[in-house]
Amino acid sequence: MTKETKMAGTDMKSVAADMMAAFEAYKQANDARLSEIEAKGTSDALLDDKLKKLDRRLDQLSLKAARPTDGALPDDSHEERSQAWSRYLRSGDESGLARLDVKSLSAGIDEQGGYTAPPELDRMIEARLMQASPMRQIASVRQTSAGVYRKPVSLGIGAAWAGETDARPETTTAGLSLLEFPAGELYAMPAATQTLLNDSYADVDEWLADEVEAAFSIQESAAFVTGDGSGKPRGFLDYTIVAEASHAWGQIGSVAGDFALDDAGDQLIDLIQTPKSQFRVNGRFVMNRRTVAAVRKLKDGDGRYLWRPGMNGEAQTIFGYPVTELEDMPDIGTGNAAIAFGDFRRGYLIADRQGARVLRDPYSAKPYVLFYTTKRVGGGVQNFDAIKAMVF
Repeated sequence: MTKETKMAGTDMKSVAADMMAAFEAYKQANDARLSEIEAKGTSDALLDDKLKKLDRRLDQLSLKAARPTDGALPDDSHEERSQAWSRYLRSGDESGLARLDVKSLSAGIDEQGGYTAPPELDRMIEARLMQASPMRQIASVRQTSAGVYRKPVSLGIGAAWAGETDARPETTTAGLSLLEFPAGELYAMPAATQTLLNDSYADVDEWLADEVEAAFSIQESAAFVTGDGSGKPRGFLDYTIVAEASHAWGQIGSVAGDFALDDAGDQLIDLIQTPKSQFRVNGRFVMNRRTVAAVRKLKDGDGRYLWRPGMNGEAQTIFGYPVTELEDMPDIGTGNAAIAFGDFRRGYLIADRQGARVLRDPYSAKPYVLFYTTKRVGGGVQNFDAIKAMVF
């Protein structure tokens, strides 16, 4: 065994130990974050910052672990990787990608072609989608490397009282339900001029993330509300909507609405009181802007408006609950679930499959260069008690 091989083996053991330590720290921080969200409906900013730092540390260690042991990659492989990716986007030079041959940089070329984008571009796209998509701001978002995100859900665990020496028979249980959120594929083909790509001051990653944000966010927003789950996320209004008295797991409970009646405010109160108390703490209304306009005109018995505008950056409210405008919610009309209320962070799950893929195409639209960019996203209701609808 050569000295170089021994040193490589020692380095790999050190990297593995560092990765395990970082991963344990990540799990502890994420568990604490999830507990905060369950208890308060929001996470602590310090925990979020810690997770971001641990994310970056894990990315660095993953790159280090994926290096060949023949010394092909220097210690500054992150910089070399960025330069290789930039050369690919600007000029189509794939030699750097092929020579680096690192899984974190490229998962290879599938039947549609293209390279898996670096984690930095992936996060850049996700950050822009978070800003552009109201649903992403109020729902739970999970990262996954699998094509289908699976989540087991308890449907109820029985409990019973017993004295100190009493027998304790087995309690009843409703068992578990396995929810599945398959990822559908979003794609866009932004075009750039070669002049833009040749400009050394232009950040091509920033440009690409900005371009796909507009296209992706429009499609995502519609799917999260009304998507049928076929090759796309399943929207919360695509599930069977029934009167709350007949509500069962797998369905969305509802109350009746008719703003032509004098008790429109009472109808909104009925909707607020439909979810259980634990889902009202962080409850909010969702509706489109035309329905917001209709609600703004409603008054209570003393002539006071039910709607309150947002002040100092806060959300607009109805009866003290924030309102999120989702343009893909249906208008008020017979049979339409135009308003929904509940805790959407506990009720709806968005599953992002990591790894946006980019294929550079300089031939199909000369003199422009197309960037065929794909991203896989799934979504659906994860708690059918947390979201309720008003059907007119």
